[in-house]
Amino acid sequence: MSSNPVAETVASLLPRAKAELTELVAFKSVADFAQFPKSESEGAANWIADALRAEDFVDVAVLDTPDGTQSVYGYLPGPEGAKTVLLYAHYDVQPPLDEAGWATPPFELTERDGRWYGRGTADCKGGAIMHLLALRALKANGGVPVHVKVIVEGSEEQGTGGLERYAEQHPELLKADTIVIGDAGNFRVGLPTVTTTLRGMTLLRVQIDTLAGNLHSGQFGGAAPDALGSLIRVLDSLRAEDGSTTVDGLDATARWEGLEYTEEQFRKDAKVLDGVGLIGDGSVADRIWARPAVTVLGIDCPPVVGATPSVQSSARALISLRVPPSVDSAEATKLLQAHIEAHTPWGARVSTEQIGQGQAFRADASSPAYQAMADAMAVAYPGETMQYAGQGGSIPLCNTLAGLYPEAEILLIGLSEPEAQIHAVNESVSPEELERLSVAEALFLRNYAAG
Repeated sequence: MSSNPVAETVASLLPRAKAELTELVAFKSVADFAQFPKSESEGAANWIADALRAEDFVDVAVLDTPDGTQSVYGYLPGPEGAKTVLLYAHYDVQPPLDEAGWATPPFELTERDGRWYGRGTADCKGGAIMHLLALRALKANGGVPVHVKVIVEGSEEQGTGGLERYAEQHPELLKADTIVIGDAGNFRVGLPTVTTTLRGMTLLRVQIDTLAGNLHSGQFGGAAPDALGSLIRVLDSLRAEDGSTTVDGLDATARWEGLEYTEEQFRKDAKVLDGVGLIGDGSVADRIWARPAVTVLGIDCPPVVGATPSVQSSARALISLRVPPSVDSAEATKLLQAHIEAHTPWGARVSTEQIGQGQAFRADASSPAYQAMADAMAVAYPGETMQYAGQGGSIPLCNTLAGLYPEAEILLIGLSEPEAQIHAVNESVSPEELERLSVAEALFLRNYAAG
């Protein structure tokens, strides 16, 4: 990285950032309070609030949002007449999944092979630390040239919409000229990237019932309708032979225009086993950024260990459907529900329950803020040009903010590059990426203020 005072300050602050991220990762802040104590999320929220107060933020508040979780807000006044920038991150995390699969404890930040491991290091507690680093660097080098609002969400991973509803009820709170969402990531380590599209999503719980109770498979199997077998048929109907998503009435032919993603690189990033093929058709970018994708997240049925020779009377599944910006999530939900009902065999009773939904997002990459970010990233990543990419994941708040503040420019950056393995075991963050992106954000704020 080219030597400059901001970069030098960020480099000097990196040990402190590691210590702070260690503290923040230690909170088991999964916003599913049936699995993890609510006190863990509350502890993380209070940690963020204290950090903002220590940086001279005013109006710091831990907000109780309608879904029963908390988001943290703070305001740092800038020069009179300056623009306002909103910085976003979230402190809630995905469950650690199989803790036995982690090389080190998921809620203990551990350095290994030049990366920092732990749940939330990249997604997205590291994003909160990135914002703090950028602001500290500016304060040490002439001051923060804009008004800054920070919002750190407490339930982004659950998709329950608490902050979205709160923002709609308090539309002035998060109003800004530009919004920087720190919950995306570079296309690969060392390649500065802004995310210009996000897929939307819907979460659907499906239940199939066929019998008053389980039956002996020897006495009744062959004629008694098996709820689990029915569910399997339904789930299979959601994919074509090549693995493409096939929801009746839902377009799956769109093309991605922009940065391409080679199959070789994708296989490496996704750690696809040798000999196993990719699913779907079209380019990889088409499949993960421009088209719908269905995933079966879980099935309620008897485990193999302890299973009895029974015909199952009931079975449930949780289905995720990601949809591109060209598709309305509410319409996609209706199509998915209709598909499931139409493809349920044997007259089995089927019910669906929507438990989460978020709209897709497309940014205006021609806005002045994007040029300010491109110039900043050119300094933070010498020799590299800022790239534009999509992201298959969803950040429902983006559309809420775009709807509330249609004049605001929205940029998505962050620490979740492929090696980070977010949502999986052994999630990690590159400290070099944290350093470079903190420099880029600081320089962006300076460039944007001057523009």
